[in-house]
Amino acid sequence: MKTATVADLRNHFRRVSAWIENGETVEIIKRGRTFARLVPPVPAEQAMPEVDWAAQRKAIWGDRVFSAQEVQEMDAYEHEGEEG
Repeated sequence: MKTATVADLRNHFRRVSAWIENGETVEIIKRGRTFARLVPPVPAEQAMPEVDWAAQRKAIWGDRVFSAQEVQEMDAYEHEGEEG
């Protein structure tokens, strides 16, 4: 991990930003102590995949359709013991 001071950020930002663009994490030092850490963004191929909620619901419940009464009972059960 590379380190830079706050003054380096101000005076040599182009060099520090090049480190980040090349995948380096840069620790920022302020008054002799770690102040912040600049981390390059996660590449698109490593980004979190989108969740297919419909597929998950189908895997859990199948094609079941709940009645209004069942939904109210489930809601009441979830909120049991809560003060509103």
